[in-house]
Amino acid sequence: MGEAINLVENFKVEKVIFNCGEFNELEQELIEVSDKKKIPYYSCIKELNIDTNKLYFLNTKDYDNENDNSSVIYTELDNYKFLFMGDAGVEVEEDLIEKYNLNDIDVLKVGHHGSNTSSSKIFINNIKPKYAIISVGKNNRYGHPKSSVLDTLSNSKIYRTDLDGSIMFKINNKLKIETCEP
Repeated sequence: MGEAINLVENFKVEKVIFNCGEFNELEQELIEVSDKKKIPYYSCIKELNIDTNKLYFLNTKDYDNENDNSSVIYTELDNYKFLFMGDAGVEVEEDLIEKYNLNDIDVLKVGHHGSNTSSSKIFINNIKPKYAIISVGKNNRYGHPKSSVLDTLSNSKIYRTDLDGSIMFKINNKLKIETCEP
C-alpha cells in the first residue's frame, strides 16, 4: 500500500481495489489521487475477472486489525492453485479454513512477510503449500521471516525476496520458477 500513490501517478492504472474495513489515511489519499485521475475504485469485492481467469477475494470480513483486513486472494491458473495472504494473521487463517476448502495449494505468498503473527502450523498443515514465497526486505528491523515460520514451512520449497531477489512463475503446461538475485 505504501507505494500505491506512486504507482497510480506513474503507470496506467485502470482500477484500484481496496480491502474490507474503513479507509485509513493512506487509502484516503489514494482515493483523492484516483478521483483526480478518474480511476474507479472498489472496496471489499468478492471476485475479479481478468480475461479468462478469476481472482477470488476470500477475506470479506471486517476485522479490528488493519493487517487482518488484508485482501486474501485465491486463483487457479492452468490447474495450479495460488493463494496470496497479504498481511492477514492467524485469526483470518482460522476463518479461511472454516469457510473454504483450501488444500494442496501450489504457491503460497506467505502472510505478513513471514511474521509469527501468521502462517500457523494448523493453517500450513491444512493447505500444504508446495512453494512458499516470502516477500521480505534484507536485514529488516522486524527480523522477518521468523525462524518459527520457516520451520512451519519446512515441507515447502521456500523462496525469499531477501535471498532470491525477484521471483517469477511461468506456466507453460508446467510450473517453472525463476529468480533474479537481489
